[in-house]
Parts: sequence; C-alpha cells; structure tokens
Amino acid sequence: MFELFSTILAQSQTAPSEGTSKVLTPTVLLGIFLVGAALVLAITWRIRTVHLALGFATTVLMWAVGYFAMLAPGMWIGEALFSVTLCIPVAFGWIARRGGASPAKVGLVSALANLLVIGAFLRDEQQGSALTPVLYVVGLFAVSTALAVFGGFLASHFSRKFARHLSRKFAQPIALPSSVGLLAIVAAVAVFLLLVTGGLVTSLESGLAVPDWPNSFGHNMLLYPISQMKGGIYYEHAHRLFGMLVGVTALVMLGVVWREDSRRLVRMLAIAFIVIVCAQGLLGGLRVTGNITSATSGTELRPSTLLAIVHGMFGQIVFATACVIACIASTSWKSTTPAIAVADAGRVRALPIMLLCALLVQLFLGASYRHLQVPPHDGLPAQHPSWPIWFHIAGAIVVLVLAVITGALAGSRARNIKPVRILGKGLVHAVGLQVALGVGALVVVLIRVDEKIPGYEVLVTSAHQALGALLLAMTAMLAALSLRFVAEPASAAALTSMKHSSA
Repeated sequence: MFELFSTILAQSQTAPSEGTSKVLTPTVLLGIFLVGAALVLAITWRIRTVHLALGFATTVLMWAVGYFAMLAPGMWIGEALFSVTLCIPVAFGWIARRGGASPAKVGLVSALANLLVIGAFLRDEQQGSALTPVLYVVGLFAVSTALAVFGGFLASHFSRKFARHLSRKFAQPIALPSSVGLLAIVAAVAVFLLLVTGGLVTSLESGLAVPDWPNSFGHNMLLYPISQMKGGIYYEHAHRLFGMLVGVTALVMLGVVWREDSRRLVRMLAIAFIVIVCAQGLLGGLRVTGNITSATSGTELRPSTLLAIVHGMFGQIVFATACVIACIASTSWKSTTPAIAVADAGRVRALPIMLLCALLVQLFLGASYRHLQVPPHDGLPAQHPSWPIWFHIAGAIVVLVLAVITGALAGSRARNIKPVRILGKGLVHAVGLQVALGVGALVVVLIRVDEKIPGYEVLVTSAHQALGALLLAMTAMLAALSLRFVAEPASAAALTSMKHSSA
C-alpha cells in the first residue's frame, strides 16, 4: 500500500531547478484524489468497523502526543512524551479486549494510518537501499500489532485478577460506543488538533515557511525528510500532515457510515464533511501558492492573505460540523425518546442559532486581525489594523451577553435534558474564559516591540484561537440538540398522545 500510495502522490522527488515550474492541472489533482480515495474506501470496506474506529483513535492520539514530543527531541520531556506515544497502542489494545474486539486488528489499522508519516523517516534512512522501506513498513506493522496485543494480554490477565481477588464488576466487558459515533468523535478530535497546529503556525508566523504546495520544497509531501523539519518548517509541514490524517479519517468515516447507519441525514452529513475537508485542504494550499503548481520559486508563487482569512475561518466550521455529526451519531440521538416539553422552547431553540451567527462574525473579525496585522520587523514597529480589532471588541460584548443568556436559559429551562443542560452551563463558563483570553491576547500582541516572538504570546493567542473553535462547536451542538430534544408543550403533548394511541 505504501509503495502504491507514494507512486500516486509523488510529483517530484527532488526540488526543481531554479526558475522552472510544473503546473498541476485540477484534472490531475482530482485524479490523484479519486484513486487514493478509492483505495482507502476499498480497505475500509474489508475491516470491521469497531477495529477502524479504535485503530484511528489510537493513531490520532499518537500523533497528538508525538507532535509535542518532536518539539523537544533529545530532551527528557521529548523522550517522556515519546514513551507515552508507545503506551497508546497498549491502552487501546486493553480497551479492544475489554470491548470484545481484536487488539491485533486494532494495532494493524493504526499501522495502516501511520503509513502517512513513516515516509518522512524513510527519506533520511534509505541511503540507496531498496530493502529499507520494506523493513520500515514491516517493523511498523509488527511493533504496532505487538503493542496492542500486549495491551489485550494485560486486560485479560488483570481481569482475572480482579475477578478472583477484588470484585467481579471490574472483570465485566465494557460497552463501546457505536463505531459511527466513536469514529465521528475521533474525526472531531483530529480536526481540533489540526486547528491547534494551524493556530501555532499563525502565532509563530510560519505560514509560508514551506513555500510550495502540494509538494514541500519539491518533495512529495509524505516523503519530506524529518531531519529537515526544523523551526517554522516543522510547524507548517506537521500541520499539512495532520490535514492528510483528517482527510483519511473523513474518508474512513464515510465508509463506516455507509455500512452501519442507514439514516439519510447522517449519510448526507458524512458526504458534506468529506467535501468541506477537501475544500479546506485546497484553501490551505492555495493560500500558499495562489494556484495549483509545483513551482518552488518565490517569484512564481502568489500567497494570498484573503485565502488565509477564509482558511482560518473555514477550519473552525469544519470542526463544528464534525462535532454536530458526533452528536447525531450518538446513542441518545438515535434513541426513540421523544422531544421534551420545555417552557420558552422557542427561545431555547432560537438563541443558539443567533449566537452561532454572532460567533461566525467574530470569527471573521478575529481572523482578519490576525492575518492583516504586520509584526515588528527591520526595526519598524508593528502595524495593527484598527477596523477588525475595534469591531471584534464590540462583538465580544455582544457574544458575551448572548452566550450567557443562551447558556443560562438552556441550563434552567431544559434541566431535564442532560446534554442540553451540560452544554448550556459549559457555554457560560467557556465564554467568560474566552473573553479573558481575548483581553490577554490583545495585550501581549500590543506590548511586543521586536521580531522575537515571546513564548507567552504564542501560548495566549493560540489558546484564544483554540477556545474560540470549541465555543463555536459547543454552540453548534447546542443548536442541534435543542432542535432534536426541545419541544413546545403543545407539540410534546401531541407526540405523547400519538404514541399512546398507536400503542
């Protein structure tokens, strides 16, 4: 699979000569995508969905921890995080065994997903040997499977110990979520990690550290050597790899939905999700180059600030969509529980939609400020565009008031609907913290006087961006759940009467 995938995607194994370019037509790019997508879906169709869900959950968490481990290679914190990465397949092997799945197959699926990143190591280690790629791929599958099997062994061993010496309840199997629901959660987590890495790229001013796309310095993106991923190049290239992982996860989720969930709404949302994920990836690439090309010369590339703003906004919309799909795929949504009568039901259902619109406006203003500001450079002071920041501050007041009212109303009126109540209360706390982070982000950006980016600025601005994404997703989920479970008293009575008459 690795060799086929690499052959399909490879455009150039070495950087093109200065001043030359090769235009990649949309037809060629679409053909590459369709062949790759067909391959992924064909594999997806032959594997049990529970193994797909647990395997991709393993890989996403491994990438999350591994991303931060690579920030400090050789240091104790980096080595500790790398050890944690190896523990993740063990943990999911444990979960698979307790949930009645095969730990070995979970490890194999995780290894399949990790083929996306192993090429970076191959370019450093191959040294002309044709056997090295084979050894790496075989080693990846062997280690991943062995770690998961070890986790399954620990689960079986300790379950017997618990049953014998402590309590039988600790030895009982665990109930795993549905494969569609679990994979939807995994997809949402993967998109959130993509947003975090993208936020770090912007905060560290590394958005154009890799000048070309879909290649990376003329290399196939999946084969760019890890030894060259230093500084801003690491942040930008790792963000691209996370985008590849999100794309493959979205494809797998589409296959799992088609196999296990016949609801039209879920299937349409799964299709929409893969479409917007692809659109987001294309926006990210065109933001760098201005057109689809393999050119690496700066004179032939046209980075777009407008597309950077759209890309930043659209990424959060993709995340909110993934979270809504996770809600709709949940067991509680699919249950036959009718909507519950709630006082002020109209306002409970309408306010989250109003807040969602206000947050989208805030998102546009915040993204505009981040990408239009000019940091200090060459002894010149920073330039801060006034219109987005002043409107963003005014919008923050509107959002704060609207979010508090929305959350408080959902928490009080819909207190008998657990997910709505929890999201309502969470919304109130989240918006307060977001406003505080917004004030902090503005302060740290304004007090910076030179080109060096302070660590606290990166931390605060990235946290503000990440929490903004969570706030948008929480609001979208609250709107969806309110429409599903909250009903006017008369409507609820009618539903109950119809249910009794049919019985």
